[in-house]
Amino acid sequence: MKQIQSIYTKLHHSAAIAISTIMLMPAFYSCNTGKDEPKMPPTPVTPEEPLPGVTKPAHYDGLEAVAIPSGLTSQIKEYTGFTLSYNKDNKTPNYVVWELLGSEVSSEVSRSDNFWQDKDIDGCTKHSDYTGSGYDRGHMCPAADQKWSVDAMNDCFVMANMCPQLHDLNAGAWETLESKERVWAKRDSAVMIIAGPIYVDGETYIEKSKVRVPDAFFKVLVAPYLDEPRGIAFVYPHMKCPGNMQDYATTIDEVEKITGFDFFSALPDEIENAIESTYSFTEWNK
Repeated sequence: MKQIQSIYTKLHHSAAIAISTIMLMPAFYSCNTGKDEPKMPPTPVTPEEPLPGVTKPAHYDGLEAVAIPSGLTSQIKEYTGFTLSYNKDNKTPNYVVWELLGSEVSSEVSRSDNFWQDKDIDGCTKHSDYTGSGYDRGHMCPAADQKWSVDAMNDCFVMANMCPQLHDLNAGAWETLESKERVWAKRDSAVMIIAGPIYVDGETYIEKSKVRVPDAFFKVLVAPYLDEPRGIAFVYPHMKCPGNMQDYATTIDEVEKITGFDFFSALPDEIENAIESTYSFTEWNK
């Protein structure tokens, strides 16, 4: 835990410094097999004609596409409400991506709590793999974001969407961020979200099932359809994370440096560059 404590200390002062520390130990890049996923070209599409005098923002297809490092094990599967890249070596997702609409936030489908193994996913964990481990089955795409559909809620409990997560984080800072993303989606009409684990140099596993335990977690968010699109990212060390949410905020570019992933390449370059290189927690949280 000394390394995680160090990451937290730096994050508390400057997220950028903490991320630089993580970058010095890029074991996350070392997974075997798999193929590169191609970038999606910018394809803005106007979904329908706007009313007279009303200007609608373009809609961008392909925002769920994520380019990953060559050699990283990945199996892509689309579920109702989200898409994920699963890593059979770690037995966790590389990332999970979904669009959260403001219109979906107030839906009232009941929480499922029916964790299930997807046998179509190579190496997918099962419910019992976490039992007695001391870790929660931590959703990357949260159940509360999928209350708009029974199928989406059921799919959200697939074990391929889970990472081992300490309860203090899962029910603390991580849950607080999940609640905020629903507030932001309702305000901004739509938010694209990508979440996943970060592995530094640790080789910690749930012993009986060999599920790899993350050293930290990331979440990146963009509101692409505003008059002035914006983006933000968060990195949480895998521990109880006290303090304010902004202490863990950073740029999307910095998370790309940690993971080697390329997010939101379907956006026009001028928008992608602007929203990934800077962030304003004040703008997001006002």
